Amino acid sequence: MESSGNIGASVPRIDAIEKVTGRTLYGPDLKMQGMLYGKVLRSPLPHARILSVDTSKAERLPGVKAVVTGKNMMGRYGVIVQDQPCYCFDKVRYIGDPVAGVAAVDLDTAEEALELIKVDYEELPPVFDPLEAMEPNAPLVHEDLGNYWHGPAFFPVAGTNICNQFKLRKGNVEEGFRQSDFIAENTFTTPMVQHCHLEPHASIAKFEPSGQVTIWSNTQHPYTVRREVARLLSLPINRVRVIVSYLGGGFGGKVMLKVEPLCLILAVKVKNYRPVKITLTREEEFYATSVVRHPSIIQIKAGVRKDGTLMALKTKIVFDTGAYADVGPVVTRSVGMSISGPYKIPHIWGDAYCVYTNKSIAGAFRGFGIPQFMWAIDSQMDILAEEIGMDPVEFRLKNALEEGDVSATGQILHSVGIKECIRKAAEAIEWGKKTGEYRGKGMGTLYKMTQTPSSSAAFVKLSEDGSVEVLSSTVDMGQGSNTVLAQIAAEELGVDVKNVKVVPPDTNVTPFDHGTASSRSTFHMGNAVKQAAADAKKQLFEVAAEQLEVKPEELEARGGFLYIKGSSGKGIPISQIRMGITYGKGRPIIGRGTFSVPEATPLDQETGQGANPSVFWLYGAQAAEVKVDPSTGKVEVLRIAAAHDLGRVINPLNCEQQIEGAVVTGIGTALMEELVIREGKPANTNFRDYRVPTSLDAPEVTSIFVEAAHKEGPYGAKGVGEPALAPTAPAIGNAVYDAIGVRIKDLPITPEKVLKALREKDEPKK
Repeated sequence: MESSGNIGASVPRIDAIEKVTGRTLYGPDLKMQGMLYGKVLRSPLPHARILSVDTSKAERLPGVKAVVTGKNMMGRYGVIVQDQPCYCFDKVRYIGDPVAGVAAVDLDTAEEALELIKVDYEELPPVFDPLEAMEPNAPLVHEDLGNYWHGPAFFPVAGTNICNQFKLRKGNVEEGFRQSDFIAENTFTTPMVQHCHLEPHASIAKFEPSGQVTIWSNTQHPYTVRREVARLLSLPINRVRVIVSYLGGGFGGKVMLKVEPLCLILAVKVKNYRPVKITLTREEEFYATSVVRHPSIIQIKAGVRKDGTLMALKTKIVFDTGAYADVGPVVTRSVGMSISGPYKIPHIWGDAYCVYTNKSIAGAFRGFGIPQFMWAIDSQMDILAEEIGMDPVEFRLKNALEEGDVSATGQILHSVGIKECIRKAAEAIEWGKKTGEYRGKGMGTLYKMTQTPSSSAAFVKLSEDGSVEVLSSTVDMGQGSNTVLAQIAAEELGVDVKNVKVVPPDTNVTPFDHGTASSRSTFHMGNAVKQAAADAKKQLFEVAAEQLEVKPEELEARGGFLYIKGSSGKGIPISQIRMGITYGKGRPIIGRGTFSVPEATPLDQETGQGANPSVFWLYGAQAAEVKVDPSTGKVEVLRIAAAHDLGRVINPLNCEQQIEGAVVTGIGTALMEELVIREGKPANTNFRDYRVPTSLDAPEVTSIFVEAAHKEGPYGAKGVGEPALAPTAPAIGNAVYDAIGVRIKDLPITPEKVLKALREKDEPKK
């Protein structure tokens, strides 16, 4: 079929007008008749046993309609490890842990009621350092870890604070070190970082007399919320409905359950079945939900030959997941699978740990741990290259993965564009050309898996006038997925993308999706939508063939018209085909599509080996140029060239926006962002004290698309949601070293750290 021109076109976002004119309703904007306002009493202590909770005065306050504590719902939730109570009933595990909830007629009354609740605690020894938490005699955050349910691919260690351990073993690492001419050992760290999406978490819950539960939420995982709510209330899943409002940003911070359980229990207790809404304050966003990136400690030992051949890699990675697991075990597995980076290394030994501490909960954050690890591995690559006297770009090209190579986990790799990414990023930044004193250039790369196995389903409805509706539970949180799915449907059906509408996620209406995360939407849901559109087109041709007195296979669709193949005549508008109430054989047309990865394989617990643990891998490279002021220590990013292998570009403008946004976020990670924790309490819980990059910090960004088409992707596409964040920090870090000859191994690279490093460099060695 001749292309309708939808794939590879910079189609404007289909929701752009509503958003730029301010007509879009986000979660905090939603209101309902009779709605009550919920507030949460949170623990002021990092670790303590709850002795008693007295809510009597709060319950008597006029305007209060419900008060709940942990005794109202003793179960725990958690998609990976079921370790988190809706409201704490035994003990609190971090400053911010929910202890009681109030629903009242207005926010002022709800807040006044919180002040009337009295809680008696018995303080317990806290543990804040993840390395200390791994010690045998450390205070246990979860004494019952061995009794919690957990997913089959994750391995909590009972009687410890380790909620998951991932092992990777390939070759003989000690033999690899013996064959190496140079060995480097370094430790790199990354801090706790906040998502800072402009829209806070918000949820409305309503419990009906029939037992039906409806939740309106700005979640990235509507079907996950549905399943967990049904389990908590012991309801059939079909009695729970989750409707997703527009999201004002997510970045992973709205993955899994957040405020929904808190709101739900209040709604269940409220009389007269009134809806209850909870919207978090900005301060709560910083410490009371799992919206921080995992702090990490990454120890790397690597060996290389004089000719630049990588021989051996040994790593120990510790992720601080805070008080509850959330997606921490998945982050650990994701990084454990990827510890080679995009490089061929014959001998590998890797251990990745997810560790509980009495701190804020860490969750998914654009990259699932890969930004932390790429900071470490690509800093180490530059250290090795310098020691053997090889250019960092040449070093990477010598060791980079190629099509058909076997990954560290034993998978035969396909759609591998990393070498082209490295070359193009280097060319765009004029690699090798010196630009002046205290200026430097650096390279960073990307190697990331996607959630596998996972599934997506879609419906495509063809209306009587030829317009199209796509029913999908993929959540558009600003990444432009609705537009991409509309383009795929339009291309397959041969219609104008302007005539395609994407229906917002609603579990009573839109079919199953695993969730909007892990850069999976274009690939997984894109395939499901493509299949559904193809199914709808097949039905359309069958109906039209009867009307036009031809065979279905003789038809083709372009630009909203049907044509007989090989005919020079005018086409017939799709709107003239009988699809509504009609005599004859016309009928409504609804296409169905599903996509999963049945050939996905688990990884061996002891070796981390498996034939197909990820349906695709993402690759990229970024080159940065920086200028350092030696008198202030300030690092200015002058330009970044970002080359990424997307498989196939569906919407170039959308991809460019994704890359530019991720690069700016990466600059924040590299140079300024850190949520400071003092004795378990976040110290900078607002946008005044927590620094994020602004337009003044945005450099010149050159976006470069590499298309190593994937045989299973829709039109060859993979994804771009997360990749462009990971290479930025190592590229900047390596550029800073190139500029001043000092390597900083702990993010962020603040002016204070730069000045301290320069002083130490200039001090005479004793």
